[in-house]
Amino acid sequence: MFLLQSTFKMKLSIAIAVLMLVFAAHTDAQEAEKSIEDHFTEFGAKLKEFTDGISVKTKDVVDKVGDSEFVTKTRTWFTEQFDKLKTKMDETFQKQ
Repeated sequence: MFLLQSTFKMKLSIAIAVLMLVFAAHTDAQEAEKSIEDHFTEFGAKLKEFTDGISVKTKDVVDKVGDSEFVTKTRTWFTEQFDKLKTKMDETFQKQ
């Protein structure tokens, strides 16, 4: 009796494995039958996903650079120099 049960379990597991292989092969065959339109649609979706990811990363980098101490100090320095130049120009060429 034990021998029959173990043989049955072995045949059942082999049958399940074979069914899974057949299902996988059938699924792959269906995927291979995509039309050119499907390929272009899929490519467009992947390209959009890629560009969206790049734009988010680029925006993050620009925000970090814009908020950095070096950029802030440089911007302040240029503003101060421009204000000094403007004041000097106003003093030199007073309106009469």
